[in-house]
This record gives sequence, structure tokens and C-alpha cells, in this order.
Amino acid sequence: MKLHKEGNIIILVTFFVVAILTVTTWFFVPWIIVQILLYISFLIEFIWTISFFRVPHRSVNMDDNHILSSADGKIVAIEEVTETEFFKDKRIMVSVFMSPFNIHVNWYPFNGKVVYTLYHPGKYIAAYNPKSSTDNERNSIVIEKAPGKAILIRQIAGLMARRIVSYAKKNDKVIQGEEFGIIKFGSRVDFFLPTNVRVNVKIGDRVCAKQTVIAYFK
Repeated sequence: MKLHKEGNIIILVTFFVVAILTVTTWFFVPWIIVQILLYISFLIEFIWTISFFRVPHRSVNMDDNHILSSADGKIVAIEEVTETEFFKDKRIMVSVFMSPFNIHVNWYPFNGKVVYTLYHPGKYIAAYNPKSSTDNERNSIVIEKAPGKAILIRQIAGLMARRIVSYAKKNDKVIQGEEFGIIKFGSRVDFFLPTNVRVNVKIGDRVCAKQTVIAYFK
């Protein structure tokens, strides 16, 4: 287990804020019980901030036909939709909701090439709301394995999320299980898959990035 580099400044700022609040509480709050409760809440906040940026050491469930989940979380949608940004055709959308307690690093689902990436500014609707997929701040990445084997991954900011980080660049050659970004503080990841894939998850399933197969290429 290690901490993600994107969390360094936030963790440092949180540490100083917690330290200032702790000293202020010591000098200006005369009631011991209230002091203890405040100290505990400060500690919980600091521990949670650190834990949010944790990066686990995991083996990759590698296979040429595996479409692995890029995110930890819960499957909240599986439906056929018309994808209007890049493919402009029918796709199977699989959505993973990432709570503030999940790992928020994102990894590539298979080997391939980045053929498209675009950041969209937007709103901050709760990530479990279906409208978040099209209305929220989001970043789209299309990865192609071979003709007919391409998917669009959409990183979506949520109610708490205020920054999407993506390292993906057009024409990058990518490896299954390689990191491509992180979404800070609660979010969602949508996968727009070809209609001929075999979906391997159902709504309500908990998925683990780099390991859970959300679908198989045929």
C-alpha cells in the first residue's frame, strides 16, 4: 500500500488545518469532553483524507479477452444506450459508483491504444444520478484493442468530487492494469462497450479494479 502523489498537497494542507484546529481547541474550548470529541473528529478527518489516496498493491487479472473494471465500487447501471460523443451508435453502458470510501485510482481495462480523450466541464450532481453521466464535469477516453474492439471510459465527478485527473493522451499505447488517472472525493466511471460483448456483472455487484471482469470480448 502506498499513497497517490495527487494527494500530497491535500494531505499536507489537511495536516496543518487539523493542527491549527487542535491548538485552537486546546486554548479556547474549556470543556474536556467537548475537547476530546473535537480531537477525535479531527483525527478521523485526517485519517480519512490519507485513506482516500491509498493505492493498493494488486495483481492484474490479465487475459486478452478480459475487460477489467477500471474502478472500485458498485455497479449501478447496465443498459443499452446511444453513445453520442464518439461512437454515435448503440452501446452497452456499465456504470460503477465510487463512494468516498472506495479506492479512487483508475486503471486501463485491457491492452490497446488511446484514440480519443476529451475533458468536459460541467455540474456536480450526485454521481449515482443518471444525469451525472452527461451533465457533470467528466473526462472521456476511448481505448481501441482492434477494429470492433474499442470502448469509451468516462470519468465523472460527483457531488464531492472537484477534480478529475487523467494521464491518458491520444496515441498512447497502454497496458492492462496500468494507471490512467484518479477522481478526487466521490465519483463514477461509465464504460460504453460494444453490444456484442458478454457482460459479466449485474446491478448491485461490488467490483474491484484490475481484477473484476466486467465483460468479455467475443
